[in-house]
Order: sequence, then C-alpha cells, then structure tokens
Amino acid sequence: MVAVDWGTSSLRGALLDADGAVIEERPFSRGIMTVAPGEFPAVFEACFGDWLARSSGLCLVSGMAGSRQGWMEAPYCACPAGFAEVADQLAWIAAPPRGWRIAMVPGLSCEHTCAGLPAVPDVMRGEEVQIFGAMQLAGLRDGIFVLPGTHSKWATVQHGRITGFRTFMTGEVYALLSQHSILSRTIAADAPFDDAAFAQGLAQAQGQDQGNSGLLHHAFSARTLSLFGRMEAGPLASYLSGLVIGEELRANTASTLHANTEVVLIGSANLTRRYAQALGHQGVASRALGSEATWAGLRALAQAIT
Repeated sequence: MVAVDWGTSSLRGALLDADGAVIEERPFSRGIMTVAPGEFPAVFEACFGDWLARSSGLCLVSGMAGSRQGWMEAPYCACPAGFAEVADQLAWIAAPPRGWRIAMVPGLSCEHTCAGLPAVPDVMRGEEVQIFGAMQLAGLRDGIFVLPGTHSKWATVQHGRITGFRTFMTGEVYALLSQHSILSRTIAADAPFDDAAFAQGLAQAQGQDQGNSGLLHHAFSARTLSLFGRMEAGPLASYLSGLVIGEELRANTASTLHANTEVVLIGSANLTRRYAQALGHQGVASRALGSEATWAGLRALAQAIT
C-alpha cells in the first residue's frame, strides 16, 4: 500500500510492503496550502506516480488533505472512535488514477462541556492515525497519548478507542510571543536549547507562588529577566519554551495524569525530548515515538478495512 500524510505545510509518503515494512519514504514541501483547488491529483501523481505504476492497491491519505481546503473532505468522526468507526467514514476518491483505491481518512471530533455553558467542539486531523499507530507499536489499548506541536493534542484511549482529547495552541503561542511580540526584541529564537533555562521556565509555570498567575503573567518575566540582566537572549528562548510547555502541563497534570501514568509522546525528537523532560519534572514517565507511528497507523487502518 501507499501511506500518505498530507498536512498544511508538508507532504510525506511511504511505500509499504505486504507486511507493513517501509520500502521507501519521501518528504515534499507541498502542503495543502501550496496546492491550488483541483490540482491535488496532479501533485499526487507527480510525487508518487512511479509507486502507483508498480501495481494496483490501496492508498490511505491522512491529514489536512481530507479537510474542506484539501483534496476531498472527509467529515470528522465523533469520539469515541476506533479503527472500525474511522474505517466506516473513509472518503473514497471517485476516479482514482491507475486503478488504485484511494481514500481520505476522517479526522476526529469531540465536545468539551462546562457547567452552565454551551458545549465547545474540538477537532484533530491526522493525529488520530498517529495515535492508532502508537497503539500498535507500543502494544497498548489504554493510555494517555500526547502529540506536541503547533497545536498540541492530549488524547485518552480506552479499550482501543480514542474517547476524547484536548487541544493546546502551545507551539503557535510560543511562535507568536518569540517572533511577533515585545519579547522578540530580547529573545534569540534560533539559539541552541538550554536545559537549565528550560527547567527554570517549567518551574516558574508550575510554581505555587502567589497562587500561580498563569502564562499571561509569567510570559512578561521573559522581558524583565533580560531588562535586569539576569538572563541572556539565548537562554531566554528556552526559558519561554519552558513557560508555555509548563502551562500546558499545568492544565493537564491534575485532571489527566495520575500516579503510575506513562504518557506516550508522538512527534519530532526535539519536541518529545522537551516534553519528556517536562513530564519528568512532574514525576511522570514517558516513552517517545516518531514518524513510524503514522505509517503503522495507516497500515493498521488498512487491515481494519480488509
């Protein structure tokens, strides 16, 4: 089969053999924002046409290619959802090239409720496949799965189904603060990672002094530490990273994590290392998986279809 992860800013594909092993993997800077309406089949053919020419088979596409701005919309599947529910809502391409069966994988949706207030929806698109893959690779049917990134996801899995999740705009807030706020004048955003400064940011975000005023207060300390010469521009980037990640963990530690919890982290090595360090500060164990989770998830979904 051909497994494809087509996101907002990037496109990745993998050719898998009959046992699910990766024969070849290809990355492209052809996220959906670079593709004009109606041009998705042509871009797909240009990137993976030689794979399709080898034989005929199944291709599953996860990520934003299944959104309204993508190739074909695959409506969100409501939680709780497992392989069967997602497989039932695949959106199949009507006229696929070269006789292949090609389908868009639906994202997931859930509802957050607060007493006395209307329910608020939450969504993911692409991360559900990574969670399914991590379940396969880790041999788990229950657990907490965290996907760090621009919009971090915290998902709960019970009996092989994603029962719910919460999204945190951690990566985007960090980018906005470090590149487009007053803090950008004193932070060297491209500086090497500083473990000590990151740990200080974590401690500040999770501390109990003065009732912990939250990120809107603590973020200003990235300016005052520089103003009073207590931290240089390079370490300040890691300090701010610790603040925003620490705030994310503060929102989850009490309600989501508990004693003996092991969190499964899915993402780039750079981000999962930071989250593992942050969780470690809270006494929470973790394990990390990378891009292999995507291919394992699409492979497992293909088996569910069969």
